[in-house]
Amino acid sequence: MSSTLTLERKATGAMELRRSPFEIILDGNPAGSIDRHQTVELQIDPGPHALQVKTGRYSSPARTFDAADGMNINFRCNGAILWPQYVASLFVPSIGLRLHQ
Repeated sequence: MSSTLTLERKATGAMELRRSPFEIILDGNPAGSIDRHQTVELQIDPGPHALQVKTGRYSSPARTFDAADGMNINFRCNGAILWPQYVASLFVPSIGLRLHQ
């Protein structure tokens, strides 16, 4: 049996400044892409996994999680929503994208 990973790209209450599609990286391998205001569902095997989103030179930190049989795992991602964070991400690319469980 498999589990479902749901990734939603949404910036709550604010405008997202980075608008290009994000590449979804699951366990170090490309697993698709996600556009603004989109939700993507991926079927995954039970066990430990790592999830990350990237666009160009910007990437979120990798988030690890364990999936059990039939489990639904939810994540939300977004780009910088504040100008100071956006400008800082030009110098520190790892803060340009956010990924939350």
